Amino acid sequence: MRILDSIDETLIAQLRGQGEFFWLDLVSPSADEIQRLGTLLGWHPLSIEDTQRMGQRPKLDVYGEGALLVLQGAVELHPEDENDHPLEEVHCHLSGEFIVTVHSERFQDLRQVRALLENSTAPKTERYYVYKIIDVIVDSYFPILSDLDEEINGLEDAIVAGGGRKELQQTFGLKRLLLKLRRAVVPMRDLFARQAEVITDLAGLEADSHDYFRDIYDHLIRITDEIDGYHEMVSGCTDLYLSTVANRQGETSKQLAIIASIFLPLSFLTGFFGMNFDWSIAHVLSGPWSFFLLGIGSMVISGAIMWWWFRHKGWTGNDE
Repeated sequence: MRILDSIDETLIAQLRGQGEFFWLDLVSPSADEIQRLGTLLGWHPLSIEDTQRMGQRPKLDVYGEGALLVLQGAVELHPEDENDHPLEEVHCHLSGEFIVTVHSERFQDLRQVRALLENSTAPKTERYYVYKIIDVIVDSYFPILSDLDEEINGLEDAIVAGGGRKELQQTFGLKRLLLKLRRAVVPMRDLFARQAEVITDLAGLEADSHDYFRDIYDHLIRITDEIDGYHEMVSGCTDLYLSTVANRQGETSKQLAIIASIFLPLSFLTGFFGMNFDWSIAHVLSGPWSFFLLGIGSMVISGAIMWWWFRHKGWTGNDE
């Protein structure tokens, strides 16, 4: 198989004339280039229009002996909760003579498989090449999922340690990211569940095992399950955050209740002596020692008794 990275009309015509299968990988081509290539390779006008405009959902459209497979690849970013554009659309034009992939500069994963196939000396079937290219696009989700696992675990630890608004915003960012990923992966999973045989049966593709595309379907099921699992974990982080906030509010309310309870007898004593000030001066608090012992001393003793009672009940100190 020959691998091309630009539109060389002479070389393409030569390869087609020799019946040699080739892969053309185009990065951010212009609309005119797509039109010229589509005319050269005999693409259906609708497939040319879809590739020029992009913005398509994952789908497989068959036009005669060729097909247009639209996939959504994943683009990794650190941290993932700030990844506002995690998806990159990849158009795969398939036929028995060639495979053409069209994508933007952001999606670099296909470079890895290009190097792998260029260095491979063992002969492979055309179905294998198609499978390998699609497999790289699908497997681009695994690095993001690996990052999400670490970020969610770190988020849980931060919330337990007393997270605030930053952790709450991070939780919402992860929820949005997981929703975007699921909206892309589920249609691709359904597509390969129903239409994988359409790809393998395209006219001109050399016959080979159908297990390749079942493997892609298995990867999509695994990715979907992991996304659903991470979504539940992020929802658990939201519940954990709300529980932590409620616990902090409860702790604050308990502290305020303890302070109010301690000052309750103090308020009573000061009110009692204040309302009977003349009588207290004449009969009880006649000397400085009686003032300190009976007046201030009674308030200190009442506060100490209240504090001892709270400690005895376990209402103060740590909850450990």
